[in-house]
Amino acid sequence: MLVKWIRCSVTDRPGFERGQRKWAGLLGEPGFRGQGGGWSRKRPEVAHVFGFWESRAFYDSFMARAHDRLAAGQTGTYTDMQVLLFERQFDVKVGFEPRFGDVDVVRVAHCQVHADRVEHFTLMQEKVWNPAMAGSPGMLRGVFGQAPGHEFLVLSMWNSAAEHGKYREERVRRLGTRAEVDTDIAALAGDVVAIEPSWTV
Repeated sequence: MLVKWIRCSVTDRPGFERGQRKWAGLLGEPGFRGQGGGWSRKRPEVAHVFGFWESRAFYDSFMARAHDRLAAGQTGTYTDMQVLLFERQFDVKVGFEPRFGDVDVVRVAHCQVHADRVEHFTLMQEKVWNPAMAGSPGMLRGVFGQAPGHEFLVLSMWNSAAEHGKYREERVRRLGTRAEVDTDIAALAGDVVAIEPSWTV
């Protein structure tokens, strides 16, 4: 599965939201699995959108055919768009499905990992972070993806911002020490995204 992460700074919020609803046109596209997104809880002008496709081939076909028509509805409503693509490596918790109906917030972490630490980083995600998140109240499901090179995405879905906050306060520092994140990671960026139900496709 291919995971697409779009982040941009919105200059015309009503126009952007109107355009976002037009992405319902994705339904019926071959290989499309789901899409959702919302607003950054830290920077209210930043929007995040997460799209899911069965494969890169289906995604490339869509980009060549229908993408520009759907995207036209948001022209001029944002700046600084960043688009990143990741191949799913494994699920965080089991049975990931790209559904957003029961999700309050999504935590997205973008990790650039030292080349000689990729194997260790991936192992720690599987053996330390995943079990901790999977066992946390309020954590619904997630996905761990890799881009070419040494870039990774950890996306986790939570049924409440409060439960995600508790997990962060109680466990993240201790788990980070155990997983040796300071040794593995060259750069880390992330956000907590409040899901907008009207954006879900």
